[in-house]
Amino acid sequence: MKIEVNNLVSISEANQNFSKVARKVDENGSVIILKNNRPKYLLVEFDEATDYQVAPDEDVIDISERIIKENKASLEAFSK
Repeated sequence: MKIEVNNLVSISEANQNFSKVARKVDENGSVIILKNNRPKYLLVEFDEATDYQVAPDEDVIDISERIIKENKASLEAFSK
């Protein structure tokens, strides 16, 4: 999964304008919701959720590390 800057929204924006965030999901496939300027939640269409499932023996820390590693460049660019 690639992270694009226009797919990032703050948690306050998601709270105040959920329909706008849902439209972004419809247009772009996913939205990452930031809490304290850090990725916290991933919003995807329900039908696409199966793409994000992982093997049952992979624990949460491994998943987090893998996602951060795959998207490190995009996350670093956003934090600047």
